[in-house]
Amino acid sequence: MAEAWWFWPLALFALTFLFGIVAVLAGVGGGVLFVPIIGGFFPFHLDYVRAAGLILALTGSLSATPALLRSGTASLRLAMPLALIGSVMSIVGALVGFALPVQAMQTALGLIILAITALMLLSGEGVPAGAHRDDRLGRWLQLHGEGWRVHRTAAGTACFALIGFVGGLFGLGAGWANVPTLFLVMGAPLKLAVATSSVTISIINASAALVYIESGAALPMIVAPSILGVMLGARLGAVILERARPRAIRQVVIAVLLVSGARALLKGLGLWN
Repeated sequence: MAEAWWFWPLALFALTFLFGIVAVLAGVGGGVLFVPIIGGFFPFHLDYVRAAGLILALTGSLSATPALLRSGTASLRLAMPLALIGSVMSIVGALVGFALPVQAMQTALGLIILAITALMLLSGEGVPAGAHRDDRLGRWLQLHGEGWRVHRTAAGTACFALIGFVGGLFGLGAGWANVPTLFLVMGAPLKLAVATSSVTISIINASAALVYIESGAALPMIVAPSILGVMLGARLGAVILERARPRAIRQVVIAVLLVSGARALLKGLGLWN
């Protein structure tokens, strides 16, 4: 028996409400959970899911960015050059994504999600960045502020180019990759890295999202309940965060990503339809 038209938007709202809670508790972007799970288990074309995933991550970052900039927690000086290269590559990634067959995209998505899962497993809780001397490119771009400066700027810029491309290609939020790049590769303080990551997401995802919107891939029936669910869930997640055990939540996220990544890979290979 076919479900009524309202079943899938209602199911989206309920599931993305949970995504919002888990994303706050585990420190991952909602898009990383949204795209593989909705793309693997819901009857939507992957292009529509990728578009919704980008807009989902964009909405969350836009809601936080003004406050982060006003408080000085995030650095616009650090974010802008990295977001510029990320934005250009996100547009390239979105255009490439529309040119590839859906089966190939499903397979590649599964591999990417499994790689992200492995990265989360291997990275643990992160290590302190420590004090580093800045480099010539960082000095030229003036990537420094009160109490902080960055190094390995060229490597960090290359990472953001790759992050932008992958984000545009699969509709993934980039928080899972931005923070390790800023913190571990470039040596920015962790608090600054987390806050600045939100600013870069709002810029990079906006560029790729325009490509999806222009192509007609942003369906209100998918986007609207998803945004509402994630925003409400994130509010509750922020309250729960004070009492929750982040390590336990992180393990749940890793397990969910492992299952959804395997599902996307097998679906792409035609072994689980």
